[in-house]
Amino acid sequence: MITYRSFRNADPPLLLNLWRDCELGRGAARPQSVEAIELVTFSQPYFDPAGLIIAQDGDRAVGFIHAGFGCDEDGAELVTDPGVICAIMVHPEFRRQGIGRELLGRAEQYLQQQGAVHVQAGQSPGLDPFYFGVYGGTRPSGFLLSDPLAEPFLAACGYSPVDRFEVLQRDLANSRDPANFRLVAFRRKVRLDAFDQRGNTNWWWHNHLGRVDSVRFELLLKSDDTSCAGVTVVGLDHFTSTWQERAVGLLELDSTDHADADLHRQVLIVEVLKRLRQEMVTRAEIHVREGAEALIEMLRQTGFDTVDMGVVYRRNESLR
Repeated sequence: MITYRSFRNADPPLLLNLWRDCELGRGAARPQSVEAIELVTFSQPYFDPAGLIIAQDGDRAVGFIHAGFGCDEDGAELVTDPGVICAIMVHPEFRRQGIGRELLGRAEQYLQQQGAVHVQAGQSPGLDPFYFGVYGGTRPSGFLLSDPLAEPFLAACGYSPVDRFEVLQRDLANSRDPANFRLVAFRRKVRLDAFDQRGNTNWWWHNHLGRVDSVRFELLLKSDDTSCAGVTVVGLDHFTSTWQERAVGLLELDSTDHADADLHRQVLIVEVLKRLRQEMVTRAEIHVREGAEALIEMLRQTGFDTVDMGVVYRRNESLR
């Protein structure tokens, strides 16, 4: 008989084993210890045991769902609408028995009790409270299409796609970087510098990037040391056993409001990839919201290819 309950302090080892057994595809890390998941989930200051619901068969955890909330526009505090389904999984031996639907219904009830009117399935920037660094690769970006069970399940439960993120990767064993006159000329005017973190951080940032290894790279003009582009690089060590490579993720790619912003970002990425090769990194990944065609085209010209797609879903009906 399947029973359902909220998270207990003794559950992390059970959930780690379930995570490994569910085979969620290329976008799910295979952590070697409970601490890897605990750092980005159970130890978060806003973690609520009632939002993590476990399905049990006797003493065995056979499924779980995790619901939570995002932050306000300033990244300063939690807001309770919309709610977000961060993760859902059922052990392969127990699928197609209605366990997933029951878990989803209980998670929606929890979110409604906390004040949510709308529900999003799959995390996105600002609505990504958990699993940073262990699901999605560079960051949680919806549910990945490489997990083939997610989309049909959510569609059957009344959820529709509302946002998409392209997942692009660059094989750093291929050292052929783009070269043209404008790129080479601009590279002579700049230098690459590294920092522990970007200047304008907030509470939400410290609960995410502040919990993983990261370094901020800035492209500085030699003439006056002003920054014209920057990117944050995060280590993806928990994906080593999944991808069989040493990989990093690129986040917070930005540039000044300049007519040559795309050129600035391309030079930045080329210089960062050169630095990463020296550190024996073999793969770089970046997520880009669908529709940012200029950025995606620049990345493809820089040697990146699309390897996956993250999809965010929205419940078709509100909770009230």
